[in-house]
Amino acid sequence: MNPSFVVMKNQPLLPIIQADDVESGVNAAKAMENAGVNLVEVVIRTDASLDIITAIKQQLPDLQVAAGTVIDAKVLSAALSAGSDMIVTPGISMNLLNHLKDCPVPVLPGVANVADILMAREHGYTELKLFPANIAGGVGFLSSIASVFKDISFCPTGGVSESNRMDYLSLPNVFAVGGSWVAPKQWIEQKEWQKITDACVSALS
Repeated sequence: MNPSFVVMKNQPLLPIIQADDVESGVNAAKAMENAGVNLVEVVIRTDASLDIITAIKQQLPDLQVAAGTVIDAKVLSAALSAGSDMIVTPGISMNLLNHLKDCPVPVLPGVANVADILMAREHGYTELKLFPANIAGGVGFLSSIASVFKDISFCPTGGVSESNRMDYLSLPNVFAVGGSWVAPKQWIEQKEWQKITDACVSALS
């Protein structure tokens, strides 16, 4: 079984948390855990992101936390120091892949085209994040490359929503979908935690 499957426990949703303060990030994670989520992704896009990862690990010890938007060695080091259980990148480069080769936790590298997929595959990765999925070709792209990369599976993120998630999940080379539609910024700002729980329950069903 591949590393991402071990961390995700065959969870078909990778819910994304982007919050401006620690309390909001932790509460969003609690709402997701209440829905039966085993793994969340905290994107490192705000000043509070790293502290949110650490706080979730302290307050919700059974919940796995992936650090997203890891783009270089500095962010990678900070994400690991914060306690991340998994690393997610928006894309890849030779430099970034070299930094990731000794990563002590599973990595889900981001790809956007066939060249990226080849590069990631040559570095031993068989589970990849397609990002941004809607712009990178979406369902049509994943369908067309399935016979070329028979050993590769994907977690599409970017433009995935409640309305199209099953279009992706119905593909044999998709093991999960990622997205922020289950925890949009407005819900977090307005502390609508039950809405997050309900959206995650729906996405997991």
